[in-house]
Amino acid sequence: MEKDLQNKIGHIIREKFHIDDFTPELIPTKKGFEGDITLPVFPLVKQLRRNPEEIAEIIGETLIRSEAYIDKYNVVGGFLNLTYTPQYFLEKVKKHALEENFGLNRVDKTQPATMVEYSSPNTNKPLHLGHIRNNLLGYSISEIIKATGKPVIKTQIINDRGIHICKSMLAWQKFGHGETPETTGIKGDHLVGKYYVEFDKHYRKQVAELTEKGMPEAQAKKEAPLMKEAQAMLRKWEEGDPETRQLWEMMNRWVLEGFAETYKELGVDFDVEYFESDTYLLGKKIVEKGLEKGIFYRKEDGSVWVDLTDEGLDEKLLLRADGTSVYITQDLGTAVKRFAEFDIDTLIYVVGNEQDYHFKVLFAILKKLGYSWAEKLYHLSYGMVELPHGKMKSREGTVVDADDLMKEMTETAGKISEELGKLEGFDEEEKKSLYIIIGIAALKYYILKVDPKKGILFDPKKSIDFNGNTGPFLQYAYVRIRSILNKAGEFEPDWNKSTVLDEREKSLIKALLRFPEVLALSAEGLNPAILANYIYDIVKKYNVLYQNLPILQAEESQRNLRLALSLWTGNVIRNGLKLLGIDVPDKM
Repeated sequence: MEKDLQNKIGHIIREKFHIDDFTPELIPTKKGFEGDITLPVFPLVKQLRRNPEEIAEIIGETLIRSEAYIDKYNVVGGFLNLTYTPQYFLEKVKKHALEENFGLNRVDKTQPATMVEYSSPNTNKPLHLGHIRNNLLGYSISEIIKATGKPVIKTQIINDRGIHICKSMLAWQKFGHGETPETTGIKGDHLVGKYYVEFDKHYRKQVAELTEKGMPEAQAKKEAPLMKEAQAMLRKWEEGDPETRQLWEMMNRWVLEGFAETYKELGVDFDVEYFESDTYLLGKKIVEKGLEKGIFYRKEDGSVWVDLTDEGLDEKLLLRADGTSVYITQDLGTAVKRFAEFDIDTLIYVVGNEQDYHFKVLFAILKKLGYSWAEKLYHLSYGMVELPHGKMKSREGTVVDADDLMKEMTETAGKISEELGKLEGFDEEEKKSLYIIIGIAALKYYILKVDPKKGILFDPKKSIDFNGNTGPFLQYAYVRIRSILNKAGEFEPDWNKSTVLDEREKSLIKALLRFPEVLALSAEGLNPAILANYIYDIVKKYNVLYQNLPILQAEESQRNLRLALSLWTGNVIRNGLKLLGIDVPDKM
């Protein structure tokens, strides 16, 4: 509708003022002023050299005569405030209230896709709170982009090789006494993570012993026997040593099975997965080609580097002196593989801001290598999640484990639900399912309502507050709407009947009409927080209506209109939350 009005105003400006290259901008009328939509006319003043009020009056008067849905107008300074007719709002409710998928576009599979990489864990530890933010951002951004009609490929690169993996393997070999997930009852990723922490514990002890004997700490960290053994194990892995590979395959299988359980519980998925163990070799080939072309250079110790000082960056190691690869080696290989395998026009890396420099370097190297698609790479850099007592450190075991956190959220949802005493008629199975839906919603919404660029200080107590701007609050609003509609039964609004609209109804309708625009803004800004906070605003507006205007007891035409509005609101809440990965229960 705004687009139509924009076009009409553009036509009036061409006709009345003979200006062809002006695109009018429409904004919501500011609070305290009469009107629904506002046209700022200041941009025309310089071109026309006329009084802004005079320009606004001419446009307003022309609209009143030519557009049936414009009821009246007023001019304040250089702003033309337009008021829609009540019939305009009724037409909008009539058109959209019954659209279950209002605002959602079908995916146009003829377009090139956007690929979104997220999660991308190491197979030496379980997922933690930081991974949860990463996964929720990646998944919701993917779903929001899809909702605008763009094909999306959700992907992850599983970092299943390297020195960090060898640390867990070596520690299990030395201290594990043959433990398995089956013999211990410990989830596979947790068991492997236990040995990553175990490695660090023994390694620190060795470093301390060497420094006590007078060795400088930096040298002690290199000379510690455990570190040397881990490096030797990595070389054996890269050489294809059968025993090392067998141990690696077994422990990786444990971790991947554990990850699959966590992803299912968290409600995220992937369309295609890559493994560093497959792509690092391609990365090494790319480095070799770069050497041949003189883009990279080899130092005396045999290590391979790239000089990015011309780009305002530093020199970057690409291959170690012993020929083993580093993270960026496989990132080069994976990027090339993805663009070769899929028709994609954008590749978004969802990775924390601690890796900002890494991605600047990666993109610069790919441009140096001459890949035309290097301009289509984007790093969605998000703020870190920290605890009240500081940063999480996996090797020290000071992390908020993803599985434990989801379990805690579910248990807390159960306790609060029981305390509120709203579970009459629920059997135990229904209660259990409801606790999961509410607990996971609380966690997801707490994280996604924050702008990705901002860090999060994760306070478990605040995250499970079930009042205010929270996931459960929005879920409850949806359930309340469904309850009203169920009580009402079938209803048929008389759209031809003149119905006086309350300002609270108009306010809600205007907000609901913004849903497609909000999706576009969230997709363009790669920011689920825009959508999350919009849904909260919708719920607040509906609650104002619900608390101040009768619905089921209203006169028939108003009752049916408000039921239609309730239906539309419920659809927007449900669809919006679904794009954030949040389910809504039927009752709570």
